Amino acid sequence: MSDRKTQGIEATNQAFRQYDQVDKRQEYHLAEARHAEAFDVETRIPSCDIGRFLRGDERDRQAFAGELGDALRRLGFAILEGHGVDTTLYDEADQRILELVTTVPLEEKLRYRAQRFGSVNQGYFPIRETSDIHPDLVEGWVFCRRAFDLDDDPSYRESDFWPRPGDEPLFRRVAEAHGGLILPVMQSLLRSLGCDPHLYDRKLTGTNFGLRLNYYPPMSSADEASGGGRMLGHEDVDLFTLLPASRVEGLQILNRANGKWIRLAAPRGSIILNTGDYVQRISNDIFPSTTHRVSPPRLAAERQQTRVSFPMAIYLWEDEVLEVLPGLEPRKYEPIKAIHFHTRITSKYYGDDYAVG
Repeated sequence: MSDRKTQGIEATNQAFRQYDQVDKRQEYHLAEARHAEAFDVETRIPSCDIGRFLRGDERDRQAFAGELGDALRRLGFAILEGHGVDTTLYDEADQRILELVTTVPLEEKLRYRAQRFGSVNQGYFPIRETSDIHPDLVEGWVFCRRAFDLDDDPSYRESDFWPRPGDEPLFRRVAEAHGGLILPVMQSLLRSLGCDPHLYDRKLTGTNFGLRLNYYPPMSSADEASGGGRMLGHEDVDLFTLLPASRVEGLQILNRANGKWIRLAAPRGSIILNTGDYVQRISNDIFPSTTHRVSPPRLAAERQQTRVSFPMAIYLWEDEVLEVLPGLEPRKYEPIKAIHFHTRITSKYYGDDYAVG
Protein backbone atom coordinates (compact mmCIF):
# COMPACT_ATOMS: atom_id res chain seq x y z
CA MET A 1 0.00 0.00 0.00
CA SER A 2 1.35 3.44 -0.90
CA ASP A 3 2.21 5.95 1.82
CA ARG A 4 -0.52 8.24 0.52
CA LYS A 5 -3.15 5.52 0.96
CA THR A 6 -1.86 4.58 4.39
CA GLN A 7 -2.11 8.22 5.43
CA GLY A 8 -5.62 8.39 3.92
CA ILE A 9 -6.96 5.90 6.46
CA GLU A 10 -6.46 8.49 9.19
CA ALA A 11 -6.82 11.63 7.04
CA THR A 12 -9.76 13.99 6.88
CA ASN A 13 -11.16 15.60 3.76
CA GLN A 14 -9.64 18.93 4.77
CA ALA A 15 -6.19 17.54 3.95
CA PHE A 16 -7.28 17.75 0.30
CA ARG A 17 -9.27 20.97 0.34
CA GLN A 18 -6.99 22.63 -2.25
CA TYR A 19 -8.68 20.49 -4.90
CA ASP A 20 -12.24 21.61 -4.11
CA GLN A 21 -14.00 23.86 -6.62
CA VAL A 22 -17.00 24.57 -4.38
CA ASP A 23 -17.22 25.51 -0.72
CA LYS A 24 -16.95 22.46 1.56
CA ARG A 25 -16.54 23.42 5.18
CA GLN A 26 -17.54 20.07 6.68
CA GLU A 27 -14.76 17.89 8.07
CA TYR A 28 -14.82 14.11 8.21
CA HIS A 29 -12.50 11.11 8.13
CA LEU A 30 -12.40 9.33 4.79
CA ALA A 31 -13.56 6.04 6.35
CA GLU A 32 -15.45 5.08 9.48
CA ALA A 33 -12.63 2.74 10.57
CA ARG A 34 -11.48 3.30 14.15
CA HIS A 35 -12.85 6.81 14.59
CA ALA A 36 -15.46 7.40 17.27
CA GLU A 37 -18.02 9.07 15.04
CA ALA A 38 -21.52 10.19 15.90
CA PHE A 39 -24.61 8.87 14.11
CA ASP A 40 -27.91 10.60 13.50
CA VAL A 41 -30.66 8.07 14.25
CA GLU A 42 -33.54 10.54 14.02
CA THR A 43 -33.21 12.16 10.60
CA ARG A 44 -34.90 10.36 7.69
CA ILE A 45 -34.14 10.93 4.03
CA PRO A 46 -37.34 12.27 2.41
CA SER A 47 -39.16 10.18 -0.21
CA CYS A 48 -40.51 11.99 -3.26
CA ASP A 49 -42.92 10.54 -5.81
CA ILE A 50 -41.46 11.42 -9.21
CA GLY A 51 -44.49 9.75 -10.78
CA ARG A 52 -46.33 13.01 -10.18
CA PHE A 53 -43.92 14.71 -12.57
CA LEU A 54 -43.91 11.89 -15.11
CA ARG A 55 -47.65 11.26 -15.20
CA GLY A 56 -49.25 14.29 -13.55
CA ASP A 57 -50.39 17.74 -14.65
CA GLU A 58 -48.66 21.09 -14.22
CA ARG A 59 -49.76 21.43 -10.61
CA ASP A 60 -48.37 17.96 -9.83
CA ARG A 61 -45.05 18.86 -11.43
CA GLN A 62 -44.77 22.05 -9.44
CA ALA A 63 -45.60 20.24 -6.20
CA PHE A 64 -42.99 17.56 -6.89
CA ALA A 65 -40.38 20.20 -7.70
CA GLY A 66 -41.08 21.93 -4.40
CA GLU A 67 -40.74 18.73 -2.37
CA LEU A 68 -37.60 17.60 -4.17
CA GLY A 69 -36.01 21.02 -3.88
CA ASP A 70 -36.73 21.17 -0.14
CA ALA A 71 -35.20 17.71 0.42
CA LEU A 72 -32.05 18.50 -1.54
CA ARG A 73 -31.57 21.91 0.06
CA ARG A 74 -31.68 20.32 3.49
CA LEU A 75 -29.74 17.09 3.00
CA GLY A 76 -28.59 16.81 -0.61
CA PHE A 77 -30.33 13.41 -0.83
CA ALA A 78 -33.84 12.17 -1.63
CA ILE A 79 -35.45 8.79 -2.31
CA LEU A 80 -37.36 8.64 -5.59
CA GLU A 81 -40.44 6.46 -5.80
CA GLY A 82 -42.95 6.11 -8.63
CA HIS A 83 -40.18 6.27 -11.26
CA GLY A 84 -41.66 3.52 -13.40
CA VAL A 85 -38.45 1.54 -13.92
CA ASP A 86 -39.13 -2.21 -13.84
CA THR A 87 -37.37 -3.36 -10.70
CA THR A 88 -36.70 -6.81 -12.19
CA LEU A 89 -34.13 -4.96 -14.29
CA TYR A 90 -32.28 -4.16 -11.06
CA ASP A 91 -32.30 -7.83 -10.07
CA GLU A 92 -30.83 -8.75 -13.46
CA ALA A 93 -28.18 -6.03 -13.11
CA ASP A 94 -27.21 -7.27 -9.63
CA GLN A 95 -26.68 -10.78 -10.96
CA ARG A 96 -24.79 -9.63 -14.03
CA ILE A 97 -22.37 -7.55 -11.95
CA LEU A 98 -21.61 -10.60 -9.83
CA GLU A 99 -20.96 -12.64 -12.96
CA LEU A 100 -18.81 -9.97 -14.59
CA VAL A 101 -16.56 -9.57 -11.58
CA THR A 102 -16.28 -13.21 -10.55
CA THR A 103 -15.98 -14.96 -13.93
CA VAL A 104 -13.68 -12.68 -15.93
CA PRO A 105 -9.99 -13.38 -15.14
CA LEU A 106 -8.01 -10.50 -13.66
CA GLU A 107 -5.63 -10.52 -16.62
CA GLU A 108 -8.57 -9.90 -18.94
CA LYS A 109 -10.03 -7.20 -16.67
CA LEU A 110 -6.71 -5.36 -16.67
CA ARG A 111 -6.91 -5.01 -20.45
CA TYR A 112 -9.71 -2.52 -19.70
CA ARG A 113 -7.94 -0.70 -16.89
CA ALA A 114 -9.33 2.79 -16.31
CA GLN A 115 -7.91 5.78 -18.13
CA ARG A 116 -9.14 9.30 -18.70
CA PHE A 117 -11.36 10.09 -21.65
CA GLY A 118 -12.39 13.75 -21.59
CA SER A 119 -13.10 14.53 -17.95
CA VAL A 120 -13.80 11.07 -16.59
CA ASN A 121 -11.63 8.10 -15.66
CA GLN A 122 -13.35 5.22 -17.48
CA GLY A 123 -12.82 1.49 -17.36
CA TYR A 124 -11.81 -1.09 -14.74
CA PHE A 125 -10.63 -0.31 -11.20
CA PRO A 126 -9.08 -3.21 -9.27
CA ILE A 127 -9.86 -3.59 -5.58
CA ARG A 128 -8.13 -0.94 -3.43
CA GLU A 129 -7.45 1.07 -6.60
CA THR A 130 -10.51 3.33 -6.76
CA SER A 131 -8.31 6.28 -5.86
CA ASP A 132 -4.74 7.18 -4.88
CA ILE A 133 -5.75 8.44 -1.44
CA HIS A 134 -7.57 5.50 0.14
CA PRO A 135 -7.55 1.67 -0.12
CA ASP A 136 -11.26 1.19 -0.84
CA LEU A 137 -12.49 -2.40 -0.55
CA VAL A 138 -14.40 -2.30 -3.83
CA GLU A 139 -13.82 -3.51 -7.35
CA GLY A 140 -15.50 -1.46 -10.04
CA TRP A 141 -16.06 -0.51 -13.64
CA VAL A 142 -17.04 2.90 -15.02
CA PHE A 143 -18.89 2.85 -18.33
CA CYS A 144 -19.57 6.29 -19.83
CA ARG A 145 -21.68 7.09 -22.85
CA ARG A 146 -18.99 6.06 -25.30
CA ALA A 147 -19.15 2.48 -23.92
CA PHE A 148 -22.76 2.05 -25.06
CA ASP A 149 -24.23 1.63 -28.51
CA LEU A 150 -26.52 4.64 -28.11
CA ASP A 151 -25.62 6.99 -30.93
CA ASP A 152 -25.57 4.89 -34.13
CA ASP A 153 -21.80 5.26 -34.38
CA PRO A 154 -20.62 2.92 -37.18
CA SER A 155 -17.21 2.57 -35.52
CA TYR A 156 -18.65 1.34 -32.22
CA ARG A 157 -17.39 -2.08 -31.11
CA GLU A 158 -18.76 -3.68 -27.96
CA SER A 159 -15.52 -5.57 -27.29
CA ASP A 160 -13.60 -2.28 -26.97
CA PHE A 161 -15.36 -1.67 -23.65
CA TRP A 162 -16.97 -4.88 -22.43
CA PRO A 163 -15.07 -8.12 -21.77
CA ARG A 164 -18.19 -10.30 -21.99
CA PRO A 165 -20.57 -10.35 -24.98
CA GLY A 166 -24.13 -9.49 -24.05
CA ASP A 167 -23.46 -7.33 -20.99
CA GLU A 168 -23.73 -4.05 -22.90
CA PRO A 169 -27.40 -4.54 -23.95
CA LEU A 170 -28.52 -5.19 -20.37
CA PHE A 171 -26.70 -2.22 -18.88
CA ARG A 172 -27.79 -0.07 -21.83
CA ARG A 173 -31.36 -0.80 -20.70
CA VAL A 174 -30.44 0.47 -17.22
CA ALA A 175 -28.80 3.60 -18.67
CA GLU A 176 -31.76 4.30 -20.94
CA ALA A 177 -34.28 3.79 -18.13
CA HIS A 178 -32.42 6.20 -15.88
CA GLY A 179 -31.78 8.52 -18.82
CA GLY A 180 -35.52 9.10 -18.96
CA LEU A 181 -35.30 10.65 -15.47
CA ILE A 182 -32.52 13.14 -16.23
CA LEU A 183 -34.64 15.97 -17.62
CA PRO A 184 -37.49 15.51 -15.08
CA VAL A 185 -34.99 15.79 -12.21
CA MET A 186 -33.12 18.76 -13.68
CA GLN A 187 -36.29 20.58 -14.66
CA SER A 188 -37.60 20.08 -11.13
CA LEU A 189 -34.41 21.48 -9.58
CA LEU A 190 -34.62 24.52 -11.83
CA ARG A 191 -38.30 25.04 -11.04
CA SER A 192 -37.57 24.95 -7.32
CA LEU A 193 -35.01 27.72 -7.81
CA GLY A 194 -37.43 29.88 -9.78
CA CYS A 195 -35.50 29.38 -13.05
CA ASP A 196 -36.67 28.43 -16.54
CA PRO A 197 -37.19 24.65 -16.16
CA HIS A 198 -35.93 24.05 -19.71
CA LEU A 199 -32.66 25.93 -19.29
CA TYR A 200 -30.62 22.71 -19.37
CA ASP A 201 -32.71 20.67 -21.81
CA ARG A 202 -30.20 21.01 -24.68
CA LYS A 203 -27.17 20.38 -22.48
CA LEU A 204 -28.73 17.23 -21.07
CA THR A 205 -29.99 15.75 -24.33
CA GLY A 206 -27.49 13.08 -25.34
CA THR A 207 -25.21 14.14 -22.51
CA ASN A 208 -22.40 12.12 -20.99
CA PHE A 209 -22.92 9.94 -17.92
CA GLY A 210 -21.00 7.37 -15.92
CA LEU A 211 -22.61 4.07 -14.98
CA ARG A 212 -20.40 2.59 -12.28
CA LEU A 213 -20.68 -1.09 -11.42
CA ASN A 214 -19.47 -1.69 -7.86
CA TYR A 215 -18.66 -5.07 -6.35
CA TYR A 216 -17.85 -5.21 -2.64
CA PRO A 217 -16.48 -8.67 -1.75
CA PRO A 218 -17.01 -10.36 1.62
CA MET A 219 -14.78 -8.75 4.23
CA SER A 220 -12.01 -10.75 5.86
CA SER A 221 -10.81 -10.13 9.41
CA ALA A 222 -7.71 -8.49 7.88
CA ASP A 223 -9.95 -6.17 5.85
CA GLU A 224 -11.86 -5.17 8.96
CA ALA A 225 -8.65 -4.53 10.89
CA SER A 226 -7.11 -2.47 8.08
CA GLY A 227 -9.38 0.54 8.54
CA GLY A 228 -9.89 0.70 4.79
CA GLY A 229 -13.66 0.73 4.70
CA ARG A 230 -15.65 -0.13 1.58
CA MET A 231 -15.66 3.28 -0.15
CA LEU A 232 -14.14 6.48 1.16
CA GLY A 233 -16.19 9.49 2.15
CA HIS A 234 -16.59 11.80 -0.83
CA GLU A 235 -18.87 14.13 -2.75
CA ASP A 236 -19.90 13.26 -6.30
CA VAL A 237 -18.32 15.25 -9.13
CA ASP A 238 -21.43 15.54 -11.32
CA LEU A 239 -24.81 17.24 -11.55
CA PHE A 240 -26.58 14.45 -9.69
CA THR A 241 -26.45 10.69 -9.21
CA LEU A 242 -29.19 8.08 -9.59
CA LEU A 243 -28.57 5.01 -7.42
CA PRO A 244 -30.96 2.03 -7.16
CA ALA A 245 -31.21 0.96 -3.52
CA SER A 246 -28.87 -1.89 -2.57
CA ARG A 247 -29.87 -5.04 -0.72
CA VAL A 248 -27.01 -4.78 1.79
CA GLU A 249 -26.47 -2.01 4.35
CA GLY A 250 -23.56 0.36 3.96
CA LEU A 251 -24.48 3.74 2.45
CA GLN A 252 -24.09 6.61 4.94
CA ILE A 253 -24.50 10.34 4.38
CA LEU A 254 -23.18 13.23 6.44
CA ASN A 255 -25.78 15.58 7.88
CA ARG A 256 -24.03 18.93 7.60
CA ALA A 257 -26.41 20.48 10.10
CA ASN A 258 -25.12 18.42 13.03
CA GLY A 259 -21.97 16.70 11.71
CA LYS A 260 -23.46 13.24 12.27
CA TRP A 261 -23.72 10.33 9.85
CA ILE A 262 -27.09 8.98 8.69
CA ARG A 263 -27.38 5.29 7.80
CA LEU A 264 -29.52 5.42 4.69
CA ALA A 265 -32.11 2.69 4.31
CA ALA A 266 -34.17 2.90 1.12
CA PRO A 267 -36.85 0.45 -0.07
CA ARG A 268 -35.72 -2.07 -2.67
CA GLY A 269 -36.78 -0.78 -6.08
CA SER A 270 -36.48 2.87 -5.13
CA ILE A 271 -33.80 5.20 -6.52
CA ILE A 272 -31.58 7.28 -4.25
CA LEU A 273 -30.86 10.72 -5.71
CA ASN A 274 -28.08 13.04 -4.57
CA THR A 275 -26.70 16.30 -5.90
CA GLY A 276 -23.04 16.73 -6.79
CA ASP A 277 -20.38 19.40 -7.22
CA TYR A 278 -21.69 20.65 -10.58
CA VAL A 279 -25.10 21.47 -9.09
CA GLN A 280 -23.62 23.05 -5.99
CA ARG A 281 -21.63 25.35 -8.29
CA ILE A 282 -24.50 26.42 -10.54
CA SER A 283 -26.98 26.73 -7.64
CA ASN A 284 -24.65 29.11 -5.81
CA ASP A 285 -24.39 26.64 -2.88
CA ILE A 286 -28.17 26.27 -2.48
CA PHE A 287 -28.03 22.56 -3.31
CA PRO A 288 -25.09 21.02 -1.44
CA SER A 289 -22.85 18.33 -2.82
CA THR A 290 -23.41 16.04 0.12
CA THR A 291 -20.77 13.77 1.62
CA HIS A 292 -21.41 10.04 1.61
CA ARG A 293 -19.48 6.78 1.99
CA VAL A 294 -19.98 3.02 2.07
CA SER A 295 -19.10 1.47 5.42
CA PRO A 296 -19.14 -2.15 6.58
CA PRO A 297 -22.58 -3.33 7.75
CA ARG A 298 -23.14 -3.41 11.48
CA LEU A 299 -23.98 -7.14 11.50
CA ALA A 300 -21.02 -9.50 11.17
CA ALA A 301 -23.07 -11.84 8.96
CA GLU A 302 -23.75 -9.04 6.47
CA ARG A 303 -20.06 -8.18 6.30
CA GLN A 304 -19.59 -11.68 4.88
CA GLN A 305 -22.05 -10.99 2.06
CA THR A 306 -21.17 -9.50 -1.29
CA ARG A 307 -22.63 -6.09 -1.97
CA VAL A 308 -23.25 -4.63 -5.43
CA SER A 309 -24.45 -1.24 -6.59
CA PHE A 310 -24.66 0.64 -9.88
CA PRO A 311 -24.90 4.42 -9.48
CA MET A 312 -25.33 6.51 -12.62
CA ALA A 313 -23.60 9.90 -12.48
CA ILE A 314 -24.96 12.61 -14.78
CA TYR A 315 -22.33 14.88 -16.31
CA LEU A 316 -22.09 17.70 -18.82
CA TRP A 317 -19.88 17.44 -21.87
CA GLU A 318 -16.40 18.86 -21.39
CA ASP A 319 -16.87 22.11 -23.33
CA GLU A 320 -20.05 23.13 -21.54
CA VAL A 321 -19.68 26.03 -19.12
CA LEU A 322 -20.77 25.86 -15.50
CA GLU A 323 -22.07 29.21 -14.32
CA VAL A 324 -24.31 30.34 -11.51
CA LEU A 325 -27.96 30.23 -12.58
CA PRO A 326 -29.80 33.47 -13.43
CA GLY A 327 -31.23 35.34 -10.47
CA LEU A 328 -29.01 33.76 -7.82
CA GLU A 329 -27.16 36.76 -6.48
CA PRO A 330 -24.56 37.61 -5.40
CA ARG A 331 -22.69 35.06 -7.49
CA LYS A 332 -20.09 33.18 -5.49
CA TYR A 333 -18.42 31.48 -8.45
CA GLU A 334 -17.03 32.51 -11.82
CA PRO A 335 -17.99 30.60 -15.00
CA ILE A 336 -15.73 27.61 -15.69
CA LYS A 337 -15.55 24.92 -18.37
CA ALA A 338 -16.71 21.52 -17.20
CA ILE A 339 -13.42 19.82 -18.08
CA HIS A 340 -11.40 22.25 -15.95
CA PHE A 341 -13.85 22.06 -13.06
CA HIS A 342 -14.09 18.27 -13.12
CA THR A 343 -10.42 17.38 -13.50
CA ARG A 344 -9.18 19.89 -10.94
CA ILE A 345 -11.36 18.14 -8.36
CA THR A 346 -10.61 14.57 -9.42
CA SER A 347 -6.85 15.15 -9.54
CA LYS A 348 -7.21 14.63 -5.78
CA TYR A 349 -7.87 10.97 -6.54
CA TYR A 350 -5.63 10.41 -9.58
CA GLY A 351 -2.66 12.75 -9.15
CA ASP A 352 -2.00 16.41 -9.87
CA ASP A 353 -1.16 15.80 -13.53
CA TYR A 354 -4.76 14.65 -14.08
CA ALA A 355 -6.01 18.26 -13.99
CA VAL A 356 -6.66 20.06 -17.28
CA GLY A 357 -6.08 23.82 -17.31
